[in-house]
Amino acid sequence: MNTETASIPQGLPMERNAGPFDPPREITELRSVRPVSPMAFPDGHEGWLVTGYDAARKLLADNRFSSRLDLDVIHVPYEIPGMPAATEPSPQIPGMFIAMDPPDHTRLRRKLTGAFTVRRMKELQDHITDVVERQLDAMAALTPPVDLVKEFALPVPSLVICELLGVPYSDRASFQANSAQFMVKEQPLEQKIGAYVALTTYLGDLVTDKRAAPDEDILSDLARDDDLSIEELTGIAFLLLLAGHETTANMLSLGTFALLEHPDQAAALRADPDLFHDAVDELLRYLSVADIFYRYATEDIELGGEIIPKGATVVVSLLAANRDPQRFENPDTLDVFRQARGHLAFGHGVHLCLGQQLGRLEMRAGFAGLLRRFPTLELAVPASEVPLRTDMNIYGVHELLVTWTDTAE
Repeated sequence: MNTETASIPQGLPMERNAGPFDPPREITELRSVRPVSPMAFPDGHEGWLVTGYDAARKLLADNRFSSRLDLDVIHVPYEIPGMPAATEPSPQIPGMFIAMDPPDHTRLRRKLTGAFTVRRMKELQDHITDVVERQLDAMAALTPPVDLVKEFALPVPSLVICELLGVPYSDRASFQANSAQFMVKEQPLEQKIGAYVALTTYLGDLVTDKRAAPDEDILSDLARDDDLSIEELTGIAFLLLLAGHETTANMLSLGTFALLEHPDQAAALRADPDLFHDAVDELLRYLSVADIFYRYATEDIELGGEIIPKGATVVVSLLAANRDPQRFENPDTLDVFRQARGHLAFGHGVHLCLGQQLGRLEMRAGFAGLLRRFPTLELAVPASEVPLRTDMNIYGVHELLVTWTDTAE
């Protein structure tokens, strides 16, 4: 390994200077020479950045790299204006199993596995297709140009997750606005806390009502379980609602942007819709919208030929790992014929995304319907003018103005 030419990053590179779909150049260069690299955090912490596929996969499977936020102070790898450096650990939030380790994580995760089985997700397939088709009908009735994010990419997963969880879709404006505020990387702390409190207050009231009068939905099923407190139900609801619409919405919008910028790939999918089964995983690999994850070393651990010392915060880039030429041939090429199995876009290990099958179904139906109904779909602005979500914890586009000349029935 050539470590002499790899300078230690001063904070996490975030500017998409290699293009809207590619990792920052500095991250790609670092992966080629030191896929497990020291990184200087703005608060002075000596942490690590993992960019290689093998190292990322091993890290995510090793529970000695903890997901908990309450073991030490939180070190953030980028500047947040006006936010003082943390001086004490964050308290563990009930129900927030994404920030837990076994056995606490196992107890809560087990409560949800029945709700997200492959069989149950497949039973939803026709319903998801109906949601997509209704949204396409509504979009076709508009006069272009239209914002694909507002008219299609955000409504589809929001409708699906609201119905699954039992969250009134009529409340979407409020929870979408608060979740967007919460997801801004450099949001002033007061605003981020305000958005979080508003969301959890709303969801706390909702799960309390469901415990008193359960219905036929996932949150009601969970509310029937007396082993879960209202605080835990609220934390679980927060995670499922946020993950259930933010990730898929950004994959639908950024994936459409990528396909419009690769018309040969879009043409191949239109010619053979069966390709969507595997093409969705290739888009997930290529774009990896949930890119940056954190772990905390609970002991000295060897990883990729480096020793990660106990107490170090480790940042892992799933996008960089999914673009590793040691794992995928021509990784920076979008290839809808590729078998992209083994990608890390849904994570790996005990925190593997619970809703991955639901996300795949929504994306297959969404991309297939969009390309079929709008055969002449194209960007209404130059690609360089599409506003990128480099300021958000889930990557994507803030707006995607598209146009078309006709629609297919």
